[in-house]
Amino acid sequence: MSRSYVYQSLRGVVEPLLLFIIDELVPIHGYEIARELERRSEGYFNLTASTLYSALRRLESRGLVSSTWEQISKQRRRCYELTEKGRQILAEELAQWQKFFGATERIIDSQ
Repeated sequence: MSRSYVYQSLRGVVEPLLLFIIDELVPIHGYEIARELERRSEGYFNLTASTLYSALRRLESRGLVSSTWEQISKQRRRCYELTEKGRQILAEELAQWQKFFGATERIIDSQ
């Protein structure tokens, strides 16, 4: 599989995956989001800090997440949580993903 295909695919899934993790583990800071994404994907999604924080800023500018500064282990960290709009978009994205992966699975299993 070409790297450009994987890169293009990654661009389409990073933000919904971040929404999913943020929704489950609120409040959560950026490093913890990246670590959880990597853990759950068994290392497949290993985002750079630049990719992660750019995506988080986009989500915040779209009104899908909000952030606050919190004191965590003697450090101030920006923590994220979903807004109501973010929960709605996440639900829509999950429904689309289920249809997409169901159709893909049916094609692969039909061999």
